[in-house]
Amino acid sequence: MFFGETAINLDAKGRLAVPVRYREALVAECDNRLVLTYSAFDSGALWLYPEKVWQHVRDEVMALPNFNASHRSLQRRLVGSATAVEPDGSGRILLPPSLRQVTGLEKRVVLLGMGNRFEIWNENTLNQKRAEEEAHLQERASEEMSRLVL
Repeated sequence: MFFGETAINLDAKGRLAVPVRYREALVAECDNRLVLTYSAFDSGALWLYPEKVWQHVRDEVMALPNFNASHRSLQRRLVGSATAVEPDGSGRILLPPSLRQVTGLEKRVVLLGMGNRFEIWNENTLNQKRAEEEAHLQERASEEMSRLVL
C-alpha cells in the first residue's frame, strides 16, 4: 500500500527518482516492473502502477464494450497510452516526453502514493487543483464521504 506525498525534481532527461521508501516494496510487489499511463480523470496527472495491479486494471478497461464512445476514450487514454517502465540502477524512471508534454510535467513534480498506485503531478497544477477542491468540498461531498469517520 503506497501513501504519502513527495516533491521531486525531474532531471534534464525527464527522469523521476523513485523515493527510497518505496523501492523495496516495488521490488517485492512487482520486481520493479511498472506501467505509466494518463490519469483516467485528471488531465494534468499520470498514474504509475505496479505491473500486476496494472494488468487487472487493463483487463477491466478492455472488457468494456467498445461500441460505446466513452469506453473507447477510456481505453485509448489508459491502455493505448500506457508504457512499461523500470527504475534504473539509481532508482530513476524515465517519463516519456509525450506523456510529460500532455500532462504539463516540468521540473517540479509531486508523487502521491494512492494505495495501489501512484499519481504524478506538476506541482503547480496539483496546488491549483487542491485549492479548487477545498473551495467546493462541502457542496461536492457525496453521501459516502459524509459517512466517513475522519
